[in-house]
Amino acid sequence: MPKQKILFTNREISWLYFNERVLQEAADKTVPLIERVRFLAIFSSNLDEFYRVRVPTLNRLANVNTKAKELIGYNPKKILKQIKEIVVRQERRFNHLFEDEIIKELAEERIFIINEKQLNVTRGDFLRNYFRVKLLSTLVPIMLEDDKPFPELKDRAIYFLVKLSKENEKVKYSLIEIPTDSLERFVVLPETNNLKFIILLDDIIRYCLDQIFFIFEYTSIEAYSIQLTRDAELELDKHVSEKFIEALSKSLQKRKKGKPMRLLYDNNMPLDMLTYLVEKLHLSAEGLIPGNRYHNFKDFISFPNVGRKELEYPKDPVLPVKGLDPGRSIFSQIAKKDYLISLPYQSFDYIIHFLREAAIDPKVTEINITLYRLAKNSRIINALINAARNGKKVNCLVELKARFDEENNIKWTKRLEEGGVIVNYGLLDYKVHSKVCLVTRKEKGHFIHYANLSTGNFNEKTSEIYCDHSLFTVNQDITSELRKLFRGLEKKVFYKDYDCLIVSPLQTREKIYALIDQEVKNAKAAKTAYMILKMNSLADEEMIEKLYEASAVGVKIKLIIRGMCCLIPGIEGLSENIEVISIVDKYLEHARVWIFGNGGEEKVYLSSADFMTRNLDHRVEVGFPILDPLIKKEIRDIIDIQLKDNTKARVINRYNNNQYVRDKSKAGYRAQTDIYTYLKYKNY
Repeated sequence: MPKQKILFTNREISWLYFNERVLQEAADKTVPLIERVRFLAIFSSNLDEFYRVRVPTLNRLANVNTKAKELIGYNPKKILKQIKEIVVRQERRFNHLFEDEIIKELAEERIFIINEKQLNVTRGDFLRNYFRVKLLSTLVPIMLEDDKPFPELKDRAIYFLVKLSKENEKVKYSLIEIPTDSLERFVVLPETNNLKFIILLDDIIRYCLDQIFFIFEYTSIEAYSIQLTRDAELELDKHVSEKFIEALSKSLQKRKKGKPMRLLYDNNMPLDMLTYLVEKLHLSAEGLIPGNRYHNFKDFISFPNVGRKELEYPKDPVLPVKGLDPGRSIFSQIAKKDYLISLPYQSFDYIIHFLREAAIDPKVTEINITLYRLAKNSRIINALINAARNGKKVNCLVELKARFDEENNIKWTKRLEEGGVIVNYGLLDYKVHSKVCLVTRKEKGHFIHYANLSTGNFNEKTSEIYCDHSLFTVNQDITSELRKLFRGLEKKVFYKDYDCLIVSPLQTREKIYALIDQEVKNAKAAKTAYMILKMNSLADEEMIEKLYEASAVGVKIKLIIRGMCCLIPGIEGLSENIEVISIVDKYLEHARVWIFGNGGEEKVYLSSADFMTRNLDHRVEVGFPILDPLIKKEIRDIIDIQLKDNTKARVINRYNNNQYVRDKSKAGYRAQTDIYTYLKYKNY
């Protein structure tokens, strides 16, 4: 297929359109009001990470020569310009939603977010006392002098730029960091006449500025918020081995002082103050993003609900897995059949029980596990340490390079080692992104292996909000190859001869190509040929070309892509047989599911890998087949439910307009609600 005919959406632009789907949830009036506030927080947090990771990469690429730009296939400067245009538009939409809609709707619920200008005497006295007792001691104002270097602003911290004016005297400037690390961002004020009042830490400081700067005898004082986002990419010495943790720790310190990428500033800031900042920080125009008076909106994820419980999504009771009794030995039950846990609808506790039982079972000799992101108070870690203390050999691979979890994982590594666990720090050039666990028991003189393989992390916190699948099995085809995988990780070598599993970095691409080729062959032979692929992101251009090739010969392809999708569906002669939807709802769709028609003998795989170049070629990932017919049907039923969604599904098309799937001729289908109902009644 001629290269020039291949069409792709730029991955950064596609990601921004995904984040716009998050913003759509904040705009959706059918979403409970407090949840809409939280979707604004998710949008803001996502955008922060985008400016910490993706924009710095583009800035580096923008400085390469023309030949290099031809190799990457696009002009980074042009993409950066597009990013700025899209982000400014989205920020305007964000500000409108918060200031003109959500604040007013909260007021209708008798909940008021008030600022420093809306305080009566009683509430003012309450806050001045709060300021003196709890807040004042945490503030460290820095006076800015022309003859002194400008202070190093922390990445993503919120600051006030304060301007002190006095007639016939030179203006003074100061910086104050908002201490959100040590204090809650929101303060709930005493209720009055059944009216609820909430004020942000920012506005308490604004209200009490006179108590900070009284010695200057100013005639006017102004304070506007700013937030700087820095380059968060790590630079590691590839030759470091024994001192890898030390090298990583040093790189994490450098990250905190990375190159400034974006200055988010209060749009009401006077031009003279903004000009002063830009000159001091040496920022380009592309890095300036106007915002509202509140930055680090990610803190609103913990916005307190002081109103009706209906203002939040109801918490559905966690469902049991049919036939899997947590009150009996998990091993004795897995020995008889495979079990699938569909999170968050079903309980992550089954996985905790699995490891806790392994920790005390006298027949268990060894536990092998890969860990990528862990909960703050991880029960997984506790179970592994308990196992080591009980004399089990516990081999734990902790991926120290899990982005933004590096410090947390270093902490867990030290804790595991102190508890007697054998810790493997991973591979220098490859992230270990697989989510697999293998427990070995000695039964009647033979070693039997029990496996848990998942599409998501061994993380009990994210398991409450991420949609993932986790499989328990003793299937020897799977467990024998997991043993080989763990041996390879221990020796830091890659094996290629897997028959059952689909393992990156050496085999995933070629095995997926082979599965696609089989569908192409069937289509050319006039047989039914189809694929249904669900994942977080689809960005690898060679894989997209392969899907285009299949579509062009008549293979029917349905894709469920939550995030980036660089494939463009619906192009005649190229992708007219490809349909793409994205579901953004109450939970984060995180599972990777691959279904291939295979001439009537459908193949179903689950995986930790997205179709991105890094997952296919530069990470250790594990895809695994679903061999149990009942579990295979359950996964297919869940996917079919998602394909019917006409409430929270959006159509991905060449226009990137994120239109909702709407079909008035059909009943309303909402996948996440319907999956819960399906699993609930399946258990009876």
